[in-house]
Amino acid sequence: MRKLLLAVLSGFMVLSVSCETATEIPPTPTATPRPPTSTSTPVPTATPKPPTPTPTYTPTHTPVPTATPKPPTPTPTYTLSPTPVPTATPTPRPPTPTHTPKPTSTPVPTAPPTLGAPPPEVKAEMIAIPAGEFTMGSNVEDERPPHVVFVNAFEIDKFEVTNQEFERFVYETGYVTDAEKARETSWRYYAKDKPNHPVVKVSWNDARAYCEWLGKRLPTEAEWEKAARGTDARTYPWGNQWDAGRANTKEAGKRGTTPVGSFPGGASPYGVMDMAGNVAEWTSSWFKAYPGGDFYSPYFGEKYRVIRGGGWFSDQKLVRTTERSCSGVELANDDVGFRCAR
Repeated sequence: MRKLLLAVLSGFMVLSVSCETATEIPPTPTATPRPPTSTSTPVPTATPKPPTPTPTYTPTHTPVPTATPKPPTPTPTYTLSPTPVPTATPTPRPPTPTHTPKPTSTPVPTAPPTLGAPPPEVKAEMIAIPAGEFTMGSNVEDERPPHVVFVNAFEIDKFEVTNQEFERFVYETGYVTDAEKARETSWRYYAKDKPNHPVVKVSWNDARAYCEWLGKRLPTEAEWEKAARGTDARTYPWGNQWDAGRANTKEAGKRGTTPVGSFPGGASPYGVMDMAGNVAEWTSSWFKAYPGGDFYSPYFGEKYRVIRGGGWFSDQKLVRTTERSCSGVELANDDVGFRCAR
């Protein structure tokens, strides 16, 4: 470029000198070399500048939009997420209707079942217990101290009240037990095909109602113990030595009630049956400490009624003639029954 400029300047200088020195202007037009300067128009050939903004930038931008492959990634995720949702919702719903069989547990009360219509009249045999003193209690916890108690003469049922006898009561009175009112398993469930087994699932309230229906009552705790052990302070109704063959207890392995009187060898001194095992029995007494007793129990007081005798699930320690238990008046269990006195 400098050479071009110098050439142009030299041309201008020559032109100016020639204009001043001679009038022979015609020869100076030979300075047509300007065309060559104009030929230096290759300067405009600097048009190669366009190549500098080479469109290579535009292609580089085009790959950026090619990042459009990102959409395919979300599309599978959307399709996958909805599909499990519908499948998950229907599957748990089927089990919920399967709970409908629960209402079928309503046969618990089973009002329709009967053991015989109408049930036979109740003719319970009773045994007379003479008036007199006996030793009550032992040296074990709430059974102590052993003490002498006088009991007036009374009568007590020879056997525990049976399902058939209790059904007669219900048949005549329309009585509804506490368990039935609470919609729990009813005495009827355990009575099926067992007319001579002791009735169970009866509360203290139910037992008292039955005895009163017959003009009787529940025995006191002292009456019950005297009828079970006599006057010689024996440990079991039959004596002081344990014998698993004399009572329906845990050791006998029956795992349920047996017909009343099934263990005649376990009779008490007065001939009262099943005073150990088969079912534990309600009494009319409050669970209180014995006179002079030093054992404390939070259950003592006029809150719970005494239960005696132990049941088919009790072991030999719990069926002793002095063993004491208690519960609230609404308890109904499958190993608790009762017998009446008067």
